[in-house]
Parts: sequence; C-alpha cells; structure tokens
Amino acid sequence: MAMPQNSTRENGFCFTQPLDFSCPSPRPGEAGRPLGAVGGRDGCSPPLSNGLTSPGAPSPSDSCAQPLCTPTPAEEETPLQEGIKYVSAEGEELACGWGGFTPGCLQLCNTSKGVLFFLCVASFLQGMTVNGFINTVITSIERRFDLRSYQSGLIASSYDIAACVCLTFVSYFGGNGHKPRWLGWGVLVMGLGSLLFALPHFTTGRYEARSAAQLGVCGGNQSLPCSQAASSLSGYRFVFMLGQFLHGMGATPLYTLGVTYLDENVKTNYSPVYIAVFYTAAILGPAAGYLVGGMFLNIYTEIGREIDIAPENTLWVGAWWIGFLGAGAASLLISIPILGYPQRLPGSQRYIVMRVSEAHQLKDGSHKKASDPDFGKTVKDLPRSVLLLLKNPTFIFLCLAGATEATLIAGMSTFGPKFLESQFSLSASEAATFFGYLVVPAGGGGTFLGGFLVNKFKLRCSGIIKLCLLCTVSSLLAIFIFFIHCPNMPMAGVTQMYDGSALPGGHLNLTAACNAQCGCLQETYSPVCGTDDIMYYSPCHAGCRRVSENLRNGKKVYHECSCVDKALLPGPGTAEAGKCTSSCAKKTLLLCFMFVVILFTFLSSIPALTATLRCVSDRQRSFALGIQWIVVRTLGGIPGPIAFGSMIDKSCLLWQDQCGEQGSCYVYQNSAMSRYTLVAGLVYKVLGTTFFIVACLLYKPPAPESAPGSSDASENGTSDLQEHKPSLPAEEDL
Repeated sequence: MAMPQNSTRENGFCFTQPLDFSCPSPRPGEAGRPLGAVGGRDGCSPPLSNGLTSPGAPSPSDSCAQPLCTPTPAEEETPLQEGIKYVSAEGEELACGWGGFTPGCLQLCNTSKGVLFFLCVASFLQGMTVNGFINTVITSIERRFDLRSYQSGLIASSYDIAACVCLTFVSYFGGNGHKPRWLGWGVLVMGLGSLLFALPHFTTGRYEARSAAQLGVCGGNQSLPCSQAASSLSGYRFVFMLGQFLHGMGATPLYTLGVTYLDENVKTNYSPVYIAVFYTAAILGPAAGYLVGGMFLNIYTEIGREIDIAPENTLWVGAWWIGFLGAGAASLLISIPILGYPQRLPGSQRYIVMRVSEAHQLKDGSHKKASDPDFGKTVKDLPRSVLLLLKNPTFIFLCLAGATEATLIAGMSTFGPKFLESQFSLSASEAATFFGYLVVPAGGGGTFLGGFLVNKFKLRCSGIIKLCLLCTVSSLLAIFIFFIHCPNMPMAGVTQMYDGSALPGGHLNLTAACNAQCGCLQETYSPVCGTDDIMYYSPCHAGCRRVSENLRNGKKVYHECSCVDKALLPGPGTAEAGKCTSSCAKKTLLLCFMFVVILFTFLSSIPALTATLRCVSDRQRSFALGIQWIVVRTLGGIPGPIAFGSMIDKSCLLWQDQCGEQGSCYVYQNSAMSRYTLVAGLVYKVLGTTFFIVACLLYKPPAPESAPGSSDASENGTSDLQEHKPSLPAEEDL
C-alpha cells in the first residue's frame, strides 16, 4: 500500500496547476471546480455514504481504486499543482472479514462507528478487569493465598511493567503495520491473562475458614494469628503476576494503536469526540468492576458450600474469580470482530488527503524526514524516530504534563476512597461507593466533555493546549478545598484516653482498668461505636462480654461493655459494630470541590491526547503515543500511588500490628491527611500548569495555507483538498 505522502519533486508526483475533477470540459471563463465539490454534480456518479463517488464499482475497495471522475483529454495534459497529497489504494483489501471470508452482512460494521463500538467494549473490559476487579478482590486474594501487602503490590505493578516493556515495540511496528490485527491479538492476550488470573482457584484445595463464634469479645478464645504456619499458597503470586503481565501486554495496543486507528479513519474535527467516547468507556469499566466485583464478593468462594460466617467477618473470602472468568471469555469473543477489520476503513482515504498538518516545525527542518513513506518500516529508523520526538519540545512538555496529571489520577484513584473513609468515618465499602459516585459523572463526563469542546470550537493544536492550561488552572484553584477537613471521631486510647482526657505525649494506650482482664489482642481490629458516641478498637477493648443474636440496623450489637460510659444510661453500656457516624458539616462542601477537581483533571485528558497527536507528523502518531505512555507510566502512573501513599502515611495515628511488624494504617489524623493531600496536589498541579505553559509557548505551527479558507472548509469537505508544504513563517493559532 502506498501510504499518504506530501508530493515533492524527489518523491511522489509533481503537480504545478490547480486540480480540476469536473467531468465536462470547463466552459470559457469558468474555473475548474474544487475536488470537494464532486459527488452527484456535473454528470459525476452519486456519492457513497463515505463521501467517495463510485464509477459503477460494486465494492468499496473497487471504488477507492478508481478515479473519482474521468478527466477530459485536455485535463489529462494539464499538470497539477504542487503540494497535493496522493494516496493509492490499488490492491488493498478494504472489506471486513477474515481472509477470503468477507460476507456482505459484515460490511455494515465496516465503518468508523463499528470500530468505535468494538474498541469501546474492549476498553470497557480492560478497565473493568485491571482497574476494577483487581482493586476490589486484592484483599480477598491476600487472605485466600496468604500474601503480604508488598506481594500484592508486585501483582498490581506487573501490569505497568509489562506495558512499559511492550510499548516501544508495539507502537513502533504496529503503527506502521496492520493496526486491527495488533489490536485483535492484544485483546485476545488480555483475555488469556484474565483466565490465567482465575486459574489458582481451580488448582488449590477448598478454603477452610478458621472461625470462632465469640472471637473478639472480652474473655473469648483469643487465638494468636502469629502461631499459624506459613502457607505454601503464597507461591501462586507468580501466577497472578503472569496474568497481570498478560493484561499489560494485551492492553498496550489498545491505547496507542486504537487511538491512532480512530484518528486516521474519521474527520480531524470529529476525532476528539471519537477518542473521548473510547476513553469514557475505559473510565466506566472500573466503576462496573467495583459494582460487579463487590457483588461477587458477597458470594462465598466455595460456591454451594454451607458456611457459618458472614461477609462482614474478616475470615470471609468471596468468589473473587468469577469476574475474571467472565471478562476473559468476553475479551476472547470481542477480539474476533476486531481481527476482521481492514488496515484502513473505506472512505478514510478522503480524510487522510483532507488532513492539514499541525506538526511542530523544527528549525533544522528534520521533521520532514517523517513524511517519507518508507520511514519507520525498519528497525534502523527507530533511533531517528526517537530523536525526532525528543527534538519536539511541544511533545516533550505535553508528555511531562501528562505525567503530572497521571500522578494525581493514580493517587486519587488509589487513596480517594481512603480519604473519604477517614474524613467522614465511613466503612471501606461505603467509601468506595461514595468515590464511585464522584468518579463516574466527574471522570466520565469530564473525559467526554473535553473531546466535545475541541470538536465544538474546532480548536487547532495551540488552542487545545490553551484549553488544557485553563482546565489545569481551574483544578489548581479547586484543590485548595483541602485546607478544610472533618474532625476525627473520638476513639478511646487513640485520639483520647478512656476517661476522655488527652493522650500523654500522643502515645497510644489501648489498655484501661475496664478491659485489663479481657486479654485483648491488638492484631484483632474490629471497631465498635459505643452508646456514648466514642469508638473503641474492638468489642474486647470496649469491655463487651456478650454479643446479641439479633441485629440492629443490620449490625451486630454487643452488650455488657464495661468501658462504655454508664453515666448516660443505667446499667452496662452497649456498642454497635462499625464506626461511629460522622456529622461533619463540611461534608457536602468537600464532596462538591472534590467533584470539581476530578472533573477538570479529566477534562484536560482528551484535549492533551489530541494535542499530542496533532503536534507530531502523521507517520509518528502511534509511536509518539507509545513514548508518551512510557513517560506517563514511568514518571506518573507507577510512582504516583507511592508518592501519595508516603505523604498520607505521615498522618497515621494507629498502625496495624502484624506479630510485632508494622502493617497498614488503621486510623489517620484528618487534619494532617488534608494538609499532606493539599501539598501533594499543589506540587503536581503547579508542575502541570508550568509544563502546559511551556508547551504552548514553544509550539511552532506550520505555515498558513495559501489557498483561502482551506482549514475550516476542508474539514467539512467543501473546499479543495490541498495541503501545501510548510515554508512560510508560523502563524498565530487559536
């Protein structure tokens, strides 16, 4: 296939006169019609739905291979104007199918909307599996296979490691190859990774929950978890890591080649909307993963077996594996239609010719190397491709800005539920639900709205970068909401003494006279709320000696709690399982401004991606996205949760005690948590703002078109399809 190319005297065709495709010979004094005017006029054949005319050809591929109209002999002798792109489709199969099997019914899906649908399903499945199911079931996997937190962290990181390893190879060779085949095989590999991730459930024995009815109550049978023998099941972490590695390999083409395939097969001004819909599906996937994964976790992992413990019990393991089986099977199915798409869609030739280059102009003119149709087809061009991107300052600073935004997104997605859980005294499931209500409309809506705004105002590259800058500044202002916080709920022995006095020197003291005889273990953290509105570390630490068989508001009720203040009620106090309800008056304000921060952070994502595609040459788009993803993951996605986590951990009041070793944090100091979150957010938002400003200032657009009205009109297909070589001084963009 002859790829799109700028015509020069050295390579391609040399045109010197205006192009005229009108069928009859022009009358005296009448100028030839521009190419955009053909289609059902002046004796030409009627236009197809994709905008091309067909001279009686039965198939889309044949129509693309024929001239739009047959020129007269006088026109054949007229040399054409220099600067026209020539795209050949001879011998190229544009039908949808697998090999020789191309039934006519499949051609109904051989459109940009058909591709968008299947890619959206694939991105939805990827988001649901990697960012939904994994985060939901990781605690259950730790419990079932006796994994430590750092081991589960390695499982999660295997996805990003695989993506970083594969991105350069996939984006470079896939960008110059058959994109749908790379995409289809990638989705298939992703499906195999999901099936492999569920495999350990079927290769291990039955899960035996070691439970005691009165565990945690004062005087109950307190068994030390430290005495339990180490399990050999922890070796299954390598199977999970391999499954995640396959997830990362399979998803790599999706967000590089998938984006460029959409961009190449639609009008330039429609491209941001298509990409926004694609990324919106990827954002809705995790939300579905949290909901569906949480539903499966309410089913016991050994389906059909009777068990005497409830899902609230810390020994409960839900059916974590069901979601991976379903997602894996769906990925295998969806890969089949994606593999059947042609290298480019019928009618896309017209959009390629119409596209006006907005690539950053290098002073030494080396950016013109990428216009060579043979550039990038061999490994020897890889260093030159990397060098061209490194010499593009706009691309570099857009990558750095994307890394700062990715750091915030990764940090918020990881610790956002924990922030809500601490500030508003929620359970983990309630906090995840609240955060889902924030992310779905703010993240999904912001992603789609960003693409819509670029299309609505028909922004060029410079204007898109300015839109990103506006969004980043808006979220920077909104992030100051973290100056305020909700006060901690009082917790005996953690935020105050059992008698209500301040802790001496801020040191923990979970033992008091009321629970000294109970033999409570610090390893058993199960907070309860007494009738005195004070939280206690566990029923044992509250001095509770009996648990009621009847639930109150769906929660266990503990009686005869000697540590609960009896001054308010006659007789021994009682306590309910769970945290005390927070009555923070600032809750609504915090949620509203968090919504704004998330909205404007995601609002800039699609415009920034569109600017990246526009500021590089057409032949480097896939490779540029691959390099950008490496930068974003290396500098943002991977270290983001680590940076936010280390900042937030500084505000911890109560650490988990795992047999003398420090585990995760149970209780945070809300004021310190807000302060550290504000500092981290400000640092990355200021950096992102700076990078967008520098990218905007250093961007050098191509020279203005010499043909009048060629930028907007050509987008709508109503002007001549000319694209001249940039040779004039840079114009001021929108």
